[in-house]
Amino acid sequence: MIVKTILAAKGGTVVTIEPTATLAEATQLLSRHRIGAVVVTGAGQRIVGIVSERDIVRALAEHGAGALQRPLTDVMTRKVVTCGHAETISGIMERMTGGKFRHLPVVEDDRLVGIISIGDVVKVRLEEMEQEQNALRDYIQTA
Repeated sequence: MIVKTILAAKGGTVVTIEPTATLAEATQLLSRHRIGAVVVTGAGQRIVGIVSERDIVRALAEHGAGALQRPLTDVMTRKVVTCGHAETISGIMERMTGGKFRHLPVVEDDRLVGIISIGDVVKVRLEEMEQEQNALRDYIQTA
């Protein structure tokens, strides 16, 4: 299975925020949308960073409650790893595991078109395993 298939099922809506927003604003956005990361976009919806729950914890540990008033440019992850529509789920799993991150923005033609979470990947993988199990069960019963 490929990324495009996941996005077709879940949709391409991505919650974004401007880099001038504060960490407090980002936490409110994450809570409101019940998500674990928000993509930080600049002019032309170009990805300039990403803020995850992990970034928030790190900022709070480093700066205390005052971190909430800092601009996202102070706390966001700047080197954002992205993927394309045609990438495979197994490839995405390897990159997420190797990079120790849980959210992967999807970019096509320099445009943000979606985001894949580890939860999306696990869900698809479990569905694939269930289909394989059912196919084997059917094969054994007809043999």
